[in-house]
Amino acid sequence: MIKTLVFVAGLVILGLASCKKKDVPQVDFAGEMRQFVIEISANAKAVNPEFLIIPQNGVELVTNSTEEDTDIATDYLAAIDGYGQEDLFYGYKRDDRPTPEIETNRLLHYLRLLEDNDIEVLVTDYCKTTDYMDDSYVRSLANNFIGFAAPERNLSVIPTYPETIYAENAEDVSTLSQAKNFLYLINKAKEYSDKGQFIDAVNATNYDLIIMDRDFGGEQFTAAEIESLKQKKNGGARLVIAYMSIGEAEDYRSYWKKEWEKKKTEPSWLYDENRKWRGNYKVFYWMPEWKAYIYGNEEAYLTSLLNLGFDGAYLDIIDAYEFYEEM
Repeated sequence: MIKTLVFVAGLVILGLASCKKKDVPQVDFAGEMRQFVIEISANAKAVNPEFLIIPQNGVELVTNSTEEDTDIATDYLAAIDGYGQEDLFYGYKRDDRPTPEIETNRLLHYLRLLEDNDIEVLVTDYCKTTDYMDDSYVRSLANNFIGFAAPERNLSVIPTYPETIYAENAEDVSTLSQAKNFLYLINKAKEYSDKGQFIDAVNATNYDLIIMDRDFGGEQFTAAEIESLKQKKNGGARLVIAYMSIGEAEDYRSYWKKEWEKKKTEPSWLYDENRKWRGNYKVFYWMPEWKAYIYGNEEAYLTSLLNLGFDGAYLDIIDAYEFYEEM
């Protein structure tokens, strides 16, 4: 019996060893993410100087130490035009619940540093209770932020509340500072059977800025379709920004290769699947091989956004550095 247990234990240990994750190189995780964003910005603006770069989350990167000080990371701020923050007032621990005040205040410290340095802040709260949605918009406005209250985290619906868009604006919007509201809609809803229905639904709104995906059901939008989205229902011009994940790889993107899911054939930069978001994989974002999928060549994701005529890129999983720092 003892020999059997020892044998089984040995098999378990051997199994665990065979499933061991690859070693994580020790680098300046925060500094490497700052540098990555700076490189993306430089590459995009060399093609289109007006192209907007808007990172989301990981706002601690605005200070060199990522602590609550005022040692501003000036090169990083010079590379970006706006900043996205999720869960500032609602949704931090649970959707449709107020974010703990201590966390709101911590985030506000960094976000106000951005505002002081003329960087526009876009806030996405996740709440569906109408009183919470109203409060989210009011508090964003009080801080000179642009707010969006998303009724569900999947970001696949155009909110039906409020009936009239908060801070609706009939003027042309050609710069981020002119925007008074935005729509974050990166996943197709069941009611949109094709790109045409999606475009019609967005064109029937008066949002000043749209954050959307480059693809619809695996098919890229065309440059003509992106251009058609740049006019609000009331006739005013608006900005159309493309979502782009740079801190994780997504298995539904054109760059993904099915064989990567087998441990023996995965690329050196691919780490582990995000258990909370299946199909999304942690990456060593500082490695040149991963960066080549994002920018710097004709096949890169950023190149496609520029070619399609998007007004900018909304960079997600900026806070990937925290994952590695906390290991």
